Amino acid sequence: MARRKRTQGAYTISVVAEQFSIHPQTLRLYEREGLLKPSRTEGNTRMYTEEDMERLDVILSLTRDLGVNLAGVEIILNMRNKMEEMQVQMQEFVAYVNRNLGKVPKEATDNLSTALVPVPTRLPERPRAAKKAARGAAKAKTE
Repeated sequence: MARRKRTQGAYTISVVAEQFSIHPQTLRLYEREGLLKPSRTEGNTRMYTEEDMERLDVILSLTRDLGVNLAGVEIILNMRNKMEEMQVQMQEFVAYVNRNLGKVPKEATDNLSTALVPVPTRLPERPRAAKKAARGAAKAKTE
């Protein structure tokens, strides 16, 4: 899935809140905590891009589905950003090796390329509701 640049498509806080079924105050809290950084219009209205909404989706998956608190979310998102940066650096290094060091056996550069594992853009789905339903069914059987 291709990411859009921050200049394309922008949504107000009420639209984003409705789309994700959350209260606008939740979005304001995420901004205060530094988890989201929406741009602002001249009138100081928050404008959320597609990239902001993808990030919000990850935040909500971490908090709702995995039970991670906001401090943990911040750590996870920072680690994820660092991993993406390292991935880019490694790809640049492999490209450099391929361009400038023709004497390196192809297997060596193939091994470097194989070591590159893409950072997933979405978390695996593990909804709490399914776990709760399973627990509820187990309780009902024992009663």
